[in-house]
Amino acid sequence: MKLFRRTLPVALLAALVTPAVHAEVPIDVIAGSDISFEGLLQADANWFRNDFANLNGDVQDGRDFDNELRRAEFVLKGKGPGNIEWVVGYDAKADKWLDTNLKYKLGGNGNHFIQVGQYKQPNSMEELSSTKNNDFISKAMITNTWAVARRLGASYSYGDNNWTITGSAFTRELKRGLNSGDGFGARGTWAPINEKGSILHLGLSYANYNAELPVVGGADNTSTQRWRVRPQADLAGVRLIDTGTIANADKVSTTGVEAFWVTGPFKLQGEYMRNNTSRTGSLSDFSGSGGYVAALWNVTGETWGYKTGTPTTPLPNEPATGMLQLGLRYDTMDLNDGSLDTSGATPVVTGILGGKMDAWTLGANYYWHSNFKFALNYVKVNSSKYNSKAKVIVNDDPSIIEFRAQFYW
Repeated sequence: MKLFRRTLPVALLAALVTPAVHAEVPIDVIAGSDISFEGLLQADANWFRNDFANLNGDVQDGRDFDNELRRAEFVLKGKGPGNIEWVVGYDAKADKWLDTNLKYKLGGNGNHFIQVGQYKQPNSMEELSSTKNNDFISKAMITNTWAVARRLGASYSYGDNNWTITGSAFTRELKRGLNSGDGFGARGTWAPINEKGSILHLGLSYANYNAELPVVGGADNTSTQRWRVRPQADLAGVRLIDTGTIANADKVSTTGVEAFWVTGPFKLQGEYMRNNTSRTGSLSDFSGSGGYVAALWNVTGETWGYKTGTPTTPLPNEPATGMLQLGLRYDTMDLNDGSLDTSGATPVVTGILGGKMDAWTLGANYYWHSNFKFALNYVKVNSSKYNSKAKVIVNDDPSIIEFRAQFYW
């Protein structure tokens, strides 16, 4: 931590004096490698209007507020010598490693790489997109729940400007105690239309890995799994839908379908995921599903780019006045894989009733120069979940106002 406290003031000063067209700070050429320094600071504030559950705080007054430094990311990147690229990233706020890997570009044209180390796995377009350019403050429910983010592994990718194929074998995160579970993943993308101001992207992904939560004192091959979802607010301390512990979990597999379309300053984007958690013994597997559809409009006229199967957010056409985006997203997730029989004196649950949740998010993003972003979101949530203690289905429909201030270089 001392290293980052010393480095932060230097990085901030360097970023402020860097011309607006640069989003990174060049350092030097060492041993044939062009080294640069990047960083990201994010601070969030959430205002909750509670319905049933107290989303955050000790006083059940129907309203609440929380704020937090969300990210303090510092990244060194190098290009060279030769066809080698490398990156070392660390999040001082979360105290964990980010992308920390080595990539080697094979011969031939296009994107033809072997990658070793920790990196985002080939699934979920939203997860693979840059964090600093998220369309909304909180990622979609399926992304936060089922996307396999950074893991240690090795991958091979091949493609060009219009298509990509990536396969990866992975294990735990670099820092022990975080996500684990050996597995593999694959993603393929195709852009039948890829021109400036006009893009159509289609993609398919699949991830499969071992359930990651061993039972304390249980058999060596006994694991559990749990899926639970926040109400589209990263600072919320409560999950409104929750499968609880899925006993005797064996394998987790997620299939994802994705698409986005860009025409001028407009973008329409969506993803759907189907998750299956297989179980050993006589217990039935668990299946859940969800998806989102989002529409974005660059009011100031900028359009999106396209790189390795993901949309790229442009810099403002006029840095001094900035770029304004307006967006609307609909999210849904279903963690019910069972039935409820209320015909008798006592309700009988068969399978798992983790609940359902829908959310609408209305957002505005303001990018100023190449280093600042301010975001404001309004979220309306509708959820329902069977409460085993009260033996009734509880509807919980809160709303949240979210604000983010961001500085990056």
